[in-house]
Amino acid sequence: MSAATEGTGMVGEKRIMILGTGAMSHRHAEHFGSIPGCRLVAACDTNAERARAFAEMHRIPRAFESLNAALAWGEFDAVVNSTPDAAHKATTLAIVAAGKAVFCEKPLAVTADDAFEMVEAAERAGVVNMVNLTYRNAHALQMARRMIEAGEIGTIRHVEASYLQSWLTGRHWGDWRVDERWLWRLSTAHGSGGVLGDIGIHLLDFVTFGTGLDVAALSARLKTFDKAEGGVIGEYRLDANDSCAMTVEFSNGALGAVHMSRAATGKANDLDLTIHGEKGALKVWSTTDDSSLDVCLGPDIETQTWKRLECPPTPRNADRFVLALLSGVNGQPDFRHAASVQRLLDLCVVSDAEGRMLKVA
Repeated sequence: MSAATEGTGMVGEKRIMILGTGAMSHRHAEHFGSIPGCRLVAACDTNAERARAFAEMHRIPRAFESLNAALAWGEFDAVVNSTPDAAHKATTLAIVAAGKAVFCEKPLAVTADDAFEMVEAAERAGVVNMVNLTYRNAHALQMARRMIEAGEIGTIRHVEASYLQSWLTGRHWGDWRVDERWLWRLSTAHGSGGVLGDIGIHLLDFVTFGTGLDVAALSARLKTFDKAEGGVIGEYRLDANDSCAMTVEFSNGALGAVHMSRAATGKANDLDLTIHGEKGALKVWSTTDDSSLDVCLGPDIETQTWKRLECPPTPRNADRFVLALLSGVNGQPDFRHAASVQRLLDLCVVSDAEGRMLKVA
């Protein structure tokens, strides 16, 4: 038995390090700590005290205060990259150069150019690479994709999709006026890409994966609302976009309306996707923890009758990543897909600035 598996009780068990020990990392520790076939062996954060506390809380044997130190140790097979968005590129490139697999938080990078540089490095190194686009975990979305692939709704002709939040008009997640957890999301100087950068990647992944179609062209309009006198609260200039409305054309010629907002009063955190085909239609709804699928098929298209369909459970992204580590076959969503979605987000910014529809190269 190799040193990698000695004493683990499982031949081939994969050793995982969590990089970045902020709020999201606790979910990663819980998920990966419960999956057979892997074990958590290290935690790493530039805040040494936080790294040690995190490791102790989740019974992880080692803690490091620098990625270089962790890579020098090297006794792990894969890294869950839960660092801030701007740190994804540099840290991931170092991890990949060391021959380690990466499960990266979204977005893969701040720009498409950076994201594709990461794609090329990972593919050149031949390491497993995936991105945690969490709404892939929705049972209803996975079922809808299978039905479309089976031809159950025929050729897709029209798509409607939205991701709507209301934390700018309600206080259910805290008061953004005084809470720095939300204020930074409203300020480009503090690293925010606005609603487009924050949840746009989830929505566009939801749309492209759900339909099985690529976006061929898009136009976008971004809006920043007046929220405070002079557009400033303390050190935060509130200049990031709050809403985005898009028109898209898909690779098969279908058209779609796609929009997202933080000011959608009455909606907490809702993704909606309606896919209209020549033989039927599907409605997917999802939140972080739940989802549903309504269908209009067969004779019901004549009376516009919708019925709720039961959806079997689907593996989480973390489960898919461990399966990829154990099998050596890369899982989805991978770096290349996440980079292609990032390209769409970048084009939205250009489209808004130039006021025109842009083709996707």
